[in-house]
Order: sequence, then C-alpha cells, then structure tokens
Amino acid sequence: MTGPPGPGLSRAGTAGAPADDTRGILNFGAARFRYGRHACHPALAPFVEHHWIVRWELDEPYEQRIVSHPSVNLVFDEHGSRVAGVITGDYLEVLTGSGVVVGSRFRPAGFRPFLSAPLSTITDRLVPASRILGPDADAVAPAVLAASSVSDEEALRAVEGFLLARLPARDPVAERAADLVASVLADPSIVRVGDLAALHGLSVRHLQRLFSDYVGVSPKWVIRRYRVHEAAERAGPATDWSRLAADLGYSDQSHFTRDFTAVIGVSPTAYARRLAG
Repeated sequence: MTGPPGPGLSRAGTAGAPADDTRGILNFGAARFRYGRHACHPALAPFVEHHWIVRWELDEPYEQRIVSHPSVNLVFDEHGSRVAGVITGDYLEVLTGSGVVVGSRFRPAGFRPFLSAPLSTITDRLVPASRILGPDADAVAPAVLAASSVSDEEALRAVEGFLLARLPARDPVAERAADLVASVLADPSIVRVGDLAALHGLSVRHLQRLFSDYVGVSPKWVIRRYRVHEAAERAGPATDWSRLAADLGYSDQSHFTRDFTAVIGVSPTAYARRLAG
C-alpha cells in the first residue's frame, strides 16, 4: 500500500513481512482510511520495524477494530506525541472528519533500550513521549503533522530526525528477544510456550521473565496473538476451519476456536459471516 522511499533517504526493509501486511486490522478490505507503511532508516532498523501513516476524510464516523501486535508504537497526532505500550486486548479506533496520524512501530523488544525499564511497565498504557524521550518530544508532533501536509516523506524525515538524535546503544538481549518473537511468527508449529522454550534451549521460566522485561507480554500471549492474526487474515465464507487450525499448528480445532474467540470476541465462523455481510 505504500510507495517507495523518496530521494535522499536510504531505508531498510522489514524482514519477513510484506510491505502491505495489514494483519491485526480486522476486515481491512472495508476500511475507509488510507494506510501507508514505510521502511525505516538503516540506523533505526535494529529498533524500529517500520513507520506508518494513516489518513482519512469521512462524511460520517467510522469504527475500526484493531488486534494489536507485540510492539510498542510512537504516535504523532493532534493530541501530541505519545508512546503506546503493547495493547493486550483488541481496541476500537473511531475516526471522524479528516485527519492524519503518523507512527513508528518498534520491533518486539525494540523499544526496551529507549525505555531503560521493563516494557511490562508500559503495557496497556499510553504515555506522553516527553516522559520517556525528553521534553523536546512535545514540539515534534506539530512539526511532524505540518510536514505530513507536504508529503509522507517529509513527515518521515521529521520522525527519523527525532529518533536518530536519541538513538540508544544496541542491546543484544533485546535483539535476542526480538529473534524469539520472530521465530513464533515464522513457525506455525509453535503453539505452546514449552515448544518455543525447547526449540531455543531455554527454560519456560527464563522465557517468561525475558518476555515480561523485553517484550512487555508473556510468550503465551505472543503465540496466541500471531496465530489469531493469521487466522483472521485467511478467514472467509469458504474457509475450512479444521484445515486452517492444522496449518497453524493446532492439534485440534476446538483449541484453535477457543484461542480465536478469546482474542477476536466471536467464533471463527461468526467472524467469517461478519466479513461476508
């Protein structure tokens, strides 16, 4: 959905994910907003997964339900600059009139070096960016939004200039945690925490402590969330749910149905009917 980087910026891609990946945005095909996803500056790549820009112009309010990723986001909008910790439930965005939001989605564990504290301390919280990134963050949001009226590229220059000036040292533990999360995304056979621990030669207890500190949520949450993202992406009126459950590594359909319903709020078949309607 997003175009190539503009002149003058060299950008790193997002490993393992297509540029138009909209997993987590439920029923994205019916959305009434424009979503652009942009690769980041190479120096930011160990920390930032990608930047994103949402624009809308509506005659009536529009509600969009989101099922979040195990990632922290830095958000610039009319309310200022804020850091959004990992959101453990689904949530509803209500868009009205016209507007723009510019954000940076950090790699799982990628915000930990900026925070210098366990990411679980900001899970399910929206924190003014100035409390974490310094008082200059208060002036950045107006600059980013003003630049966005010129072009996406100008907005990204403002965001990246701000982040590059605050770049922390790389943290090998954070990068190890990010790799563990990436392995869950890449391998659908991982459906239990014990599977992930055994695959990487770690104890379950160590894995749980690492995820709480560096990812902000439990490994069980990450596993369930990624499997449900994939299921929602592939859902449709003709979906063979038994086959899909097996493709995602579930030994039985009932286990898959429980996970899907717990995250999305409705059963897989009810969700498919909602898409068709």
